[in-house]
Amino acid sequence: MKMLYKEIVQLLTEGKKVILATVIQQSGSAPRKSGAQMVIREDGSFVGSVGGGRLEAACISAAHMVAAEGAARVLEFHLTGTEVAETAMICGGDAEVFIEPLSPSPGITDLYTNLLEIQKRGGKAVLATVISAEPVWKGMGGKGLITSEGKSIGPLALGREALAAAQEVIHEKKVRLIPYEGGRLYLEPIFPEPTLYIFGAGHISRAIAPVAHMVGFKVIVIDDRAEFANRDYFPQADEIWVEAFDGIREKIDLVEQSYMVIVTRGHMHDYTVLKQVLPMDCRYLGMIGSSRKRDIIYKKLLQERYTQRELDRVHAPIGLDINAETPEEIAVSIVAELIIVRAEGRSAQEKGWKV
Repeated sequence: MKMLYKEIVQLLTEGKKVILATVIQQSGSAPRKSGAQMVIREDGSFVGSVGGGRLEAACISAAHMVAAEGAARVLEFHLTGTEVAETAMICGGDAEVFIEPLSPSPGITDLYTNLLEIQKRGGKAVLATVISAEPVWKGMGGKGLITSEGKSIGPLALGREALAAAQEVIHEKKVRLIPYEGGRLYLEPIFPEPTLYIFGAGHISRAIAPVAHMVGFKVIVIDDRAEFANRDYFPQADEIWVEAFDGIREKIDLVEQSYMVIVTRGHMHDYTVLKQVLPMDCRYLGMIGSSRKRDIIYKKLLQERYTQRELDRVHAPIGLDINAETPEEIAVSIVAELIIVRAEGRSAQEKGWKV
C-alpha cells in the first residue's frame, strides 16, 4: 500500500491530477477484498489493482469521466452468473468501488505526505474518506487522518462514534465502511510497513530481495562482506548494512511488522544470527537449511538454555514446501510464506500449511 501512497504524493507534487479507485465493500467471491486500490494517472496508466478484467476496465473508463467532471462516483458490480462468464473471471460476488479525484493542492498533498511520515516513523492512523460525489479538487473535501492518539489531521471533523470506530480500525487493521451523517464513511488503517531483514547476501538473498520488494516489504539486507552487500547485487533493497553478524541484535530497530529471514553462507553464521534474534518479538522468523542442520543448531541452543517454545516459532526449513530447488524457486517459497503470515496475522504452521 505504501507504494501507492508514494505514487500519489509524487504525482501531486508534480502538479498532476490523480484518480484513486478503492474497493470499499465486497461480498461473496469478488476478485479483490475491501481495501484494494488502484492509482490511475492522467495518461490512463495505473498502479495497483482492484480486480482485473472488465471490472478494472470499467474503473479506468469511469476515471476519465471523474477527471473531466471533478466529482467522485461509486461503481457497483454484481459478478454472478452470466456476468461472471462475460468478464472472463472465475470469481463471483458483489463489489463497490469508489472512484475519486485527488487534487494537486497543498491540502491533499500534505495529507498524503503526513500519511507517509506516520508510516515511516512506525506510527498508526486511519485515513477517513466521506463516500460522496462531491468535487474534491478544490480543497480537502471529505478526507482526514486520525492518529492512534486521537489527533485529527485535516478539516474533516468526526463525531465521537466515528472516532471510536477509527480506533477500532487501528486495532483490527481492517478497513471499515460505516454510516456517517446520512451517507457513509470509509476508514482505512495506516500502519508501519512490514520490514524484512535478510541476513546474508548470497545468491538466495539476491533472489528474495526483488520478490519481497515487489509484494510490498521494506527490504534490509545484512552481511559482513561489502563485496556482496552492495547496490550492484541488491538494487531493490531499501537498506544495505555491512555489519558483522555477531552483535547485530543491538542494531535492529524492531517494529511490530518485522520479519527475519536467515540465509547466511554457513550454519555457524545462521546459528550466530538465530541466537540473537530468537528472543525478539518479531512477526516471522525463518532459517534456511535441512532438518539435520536445524536439529544440530537447536540442540546447541537448548544446551544454552533457550526454550523449545522459542524454537517452535522458527520456520525451519524455511518456506512453503513446493519442491523448490533453484534460488529463484526457493525465494518464491519463502516470500509466499511471508505473504501468508502478513495476510492472516499468524504463522503458516498455525494455518495448516505444509512448511
